[in-house]
Amino acid sequence: MIAIGIILFVLLLALLILFFLRQLWTRRHLPPGPLALPFIGTLLANGFGLQGDVLLKHVKRYGNIYSMWIGPYHVVVLSGFKAVKEEMTRFSEEFSDRPDDPFLTALGKGRGIILSNGHIWKQQRHIGITSLRKLGLGKKSIEHQIEDVAQMLVDVFRQTKGQPFDPSNSVLNAVSNVICALSFGRQFAPEDESFQKLIQSLEIIVKVTSSFFHMVYDLFPPLMNYLPGPHKKALASSDWILSFAKQEIQKHKESSSFHEPQDFIDYYLLEMEKSKNDPDSTYNEENLSHCIYDFFAAGTDTSFVSMKWALILLASHPDIQEKVRKEIEDVFGFSRSISYQDRKKLPYTNAVIHEMQRVKYALLFGVPRQSKKDVKVRGYHIPKGTFIAPDLRSVLQDPEQWEKPKEFNPNHFLDKDGKFVDREEFLAFGTGLRVCMGEQLARIEIFILLTSLLRAFSFQLPEGVKEFNDTPVVNVTMPPQPYKICAIPHKS
Repeated sequence: MIAIGIILFVLLLALLILFFLRQLWTRRHLPPGPLALPFIGTLLANGFGLQGDVLLKHVKRYGNIYSMWIGPYHVVVLSGFKAVKEEMTRFSEEFSDRPDDPFLTALGKGRGIILSNGHIWKQQRHIGITSLRKLGLGKKSIEHQIEDVAQMLVDVFRQTKGQPFDPSNSVLNAVSNVICALSFGRQFAPEDESFQKLIQSLEIIVKVTSSFFHMVYDLFPPLMNYLPGPHKKALASSDWILSFAKQEIQKHKESSSFHEPQDFIDYYLLEMEKSKNDPDSTYNEENLSHCIYDFFAAGTDTSFVSMKWALILLASHPDIQEKVRKEIEDVFGFSRSISYQDRKKLPYTNAVIHEMQRVKYALLFGVPRQSKKDVKVRGYHIPKGTFIAPDLRSVLQDPEQWEKPKEFNPNHFLDKDGKFVDREEFLAFGTGLRVCMGEQLARIEIFILLTSLLRAFSFQLPEGVKEFNDTPVVNVTMPPQPYKICAIPHKS
């Protein structure tokens, strides 16, 4: 028996060595990277996560283009401004597909904007961009609705009467209502049951997407469809959001308001009517409901995280906060509201907002791309089907591009005369054909929310708290640790 055991052990060891040698041979032309083990890929080298300086260590060892393996899936990471900008521009078309990820496919079903490809993606993105542009015009523009949301947020903060409070729920309600205004043309009361179910469903999806269960689902998709687990809650939450969107679509159809469109559903239904005789049209209610789903998935958590970082950064840097407040007061006083166009008159404020989004970037990674065909990048072979992950965090903190990459320093966006500088290294919204469609909406939203709050309050750390924990919670997004702040109303 002992002899048989020894023989089996030697055979197993020999098989592992052969597997390792075969892996080295077949992957010899790929970008270098940490050792990939069966089933788990490079998770062991990543410490079963991407916390701390794991990615930075990979860059130092393997360079600005390296490989990782998530289970059986090959991921090429592009790191630093030059690698991301050059390769995502040079291979903009080749790297424009979304990956064939079983869990993401189960969530998105290849519809909508974020997770679709080909003709479907091109048409859905077109109607999305066109609608967003049109909704930026007129008296009922999305900007005016954001101003209403901002005033509601100011009123909620005022109720705290300067006492320490957690701003999370009120900020999350506000940014979610911005997407409601865009999609449905109306906002919801914070206590509305459907509104809260919508927010909770989005939180579940984000949590599970960044969990170990995502990888397990990708390894065994047929099996996971029959097994219980958090993935079931995420899929059920996805179905609920789509059902909620379809209810809103039905209300719009019954009111026939789309002939004078006021929101995204109206514009989409109008496009459906115009193209009803086009056999190649992908404008239908299924894709419409998935587009709405995508607006919430892409636009809620990122803006929420950006606002959470903004408030704690302001409270932790009272000198910077005071300069912003003084600039706003000197230019506008308290007589009228501030529009997004007014940012040109507020160079320091604009610089501070950009610097917040740079130094505390909201995402770990964006949604990955997938190579549509074999390409050669800087001498490395990138096979068709490879996942491409541009590390935008590494771009925004690239030491070759930013004077003090790890520090909160608004001077990164100011010239020697104090004028705002719009830097090409600021790729917070991505690059290439899949650049964030809602970039303009996000910029307007953050600007109006923050300037409205800063006109009304000074933000301070609670008494006895000298500094906050600036280590983010690692998820799909990267929010700060839970905290409390004080919103002190201005006497004027």
